[in-house]
Amino acid sequence: MRFLHAMIRVYDLDAALHFFCDLLGLVEVRRRDVPSGRFTLVFLATGADGDAAEIELTHNWDQETPYTGGRNFGHLAFAVPDLYATCARLAEGGVTILRPPRDGHMAFVRSPDGISVELLQSGPGLPPAEPWVSMPNTGTW
Repeated sequence: MRFLHAMIRVYDLDAALHFFCDLLGLVEVRRRDVPSGRFTLVFLATGADGDAAEIELTHNWDQETPYTGGRNFGHLAFAVPDLYATCARLAEGGVTILRPPRDGHMAFVRSPDGISVELLQSGPGLPPAEPWVSMPNTGTW
């Protein structure tokens, strides 16, 4: 058996791609427009050697309101080479760091569609550092 992908529905495909690709660093590997079903599928991957898992973004063209219930999904998790740099890049891109990486090991953010994303420091945790150490939690993740 092999894990293929996790699917999430997105309301604004451009906003989702900005978050996942431009800010988080995933790579679009393929896209499929299905006019008969009025939806687009976009598959994203980390691009890391040996990492075949993907995220499938499903954009239903006629969705008139944002999706709800993203928290029921659980979360996506990514190991990142520099947790502080990743959180800084996301924050500079307008993303709220919901659970800051106070411990140098873990942080949580949300995608534009409310999908909880866990970021884990690859390897040993980083030494505690500001502004993260004194940053409070915001909202839920």
